[in-house]
Amino acid sequence: MSAEGDGTQFTVLGRIDEVDTGLLTQRYTYPDTDPDVLRSCWVRGNMIASVDGGATSSGKSGDLGGAGDRAVFGVLRELADVIVVGASTVRVENYSGVRLGAAQRQARRGRGQAEVPPIAVLTRFGSLKRDAKLFHRTDVPPLILTSADAVADTTARLGRLAEVLDASGEHPDSVDLRTALGLLADRGLTRVLTEGGPGVLGMFTEHDLLDELCLTVAPVLVGGGSGRIVTGPAEVHTAMRLHHALTDDDGYLYLRYARRDPPRSSAAR
Repeated sequence: MSAEGDGTQFTVLGRIDEVDTGLLTQRYTYPDTDPDVLRSCWVRGNMIASVDGGATSSGKSGDLGGAGDRAVFGVLRELADVIVVGASTVRVENYSGVRLGAAQRQARRGRGQAEVPPIAVLTRFGSLKRDAKLFHRTDVPPLILTSADAVADTTARLGRLAEVLDASGEHPDSVDLRTALGLLADRGLTRVLTEGGPGVLGMFTEHDLLDELCLTVAPVLVGGGSGRIVTGPAEVHTAMRLHHALTDDDGYLYLRYARRDPPRSSAAR
């Protein structure tokens, strides 16, 4: 249903009464029919925010979620080749590895993917504790994308708990996002899902590497000093196009945006 006024067309959202994972899978399928996309990484961000723009409640993004958001969260993970997060998000949200059922694993095999996507952690200093859930509640070892300066120490400390990779570019004391994406692409992990936090999403945005944003808007006001879903020192302006807008009986909105300009080829990365 739509209405027009002053030359602008408005569309009234339809309501989804029940969570249909088949519908969600169809709605969130990666645009991997383009050969250029297959040879490089398509970076999708998934974040949640309150109606007043807060990225967290009580310091955690998970406290904003509901049943529908958890369903979308699960489908996005199932479709991804790899989930990229920052070290601070791993610590704050107490991350563990991705856990999938038999049907989900079979569906992934049918798409030519590994049964379970690994977690890839961006960390300049490799400061992750050996007893973190990330290393023990997982079916596949995580990837630690760190700086050249931290590789040796991180490898010695974590041992076989993870695969530690040098993701530095020109500067050995930092992580270069294009280098990190190149390492993932070399492993065939081109369908990238980043779950933040806001600093990591800000870096992808600042370096023009975010292709898509899936945003859940929670029907709550949080007030206080909660930050935004994207943070960073540089202000950028990336034009996005709305692909779909879904809602449920709890009043959550599920928005999928993608870049207005065409996907970049692997040569651009």
